Amino acid sequence: MSEKESRTLEAQLDDDDWAIIIGKDGNLKGVFIPDGQDEELVPESIVEIMATYFGVDFDDEIDEADVVPPGETLH
Repeated sequence: MSEKESRTLEAQLDDDDWAIIIGKDGNLKGVFIPDGQDEELVPESIVEIMATYFGVDFDDEIDEADVVPPGETLH
């Protein structure tokens, strides 16, 4: 594995790992969910971090009007 390959997100994660993705400005960009998992199985530590620092509530129903278009910053 080259040095560049070892820096990719995929190279750092095992098949069942989760990741919180934060931009250089400190804003939440997203959550990496491993294949075969869904929001109901989010580890409690991620739920707590997302709620405390980003105001995300995984229990809320998703409203299509609340979905952030690609390239937009989630606040």
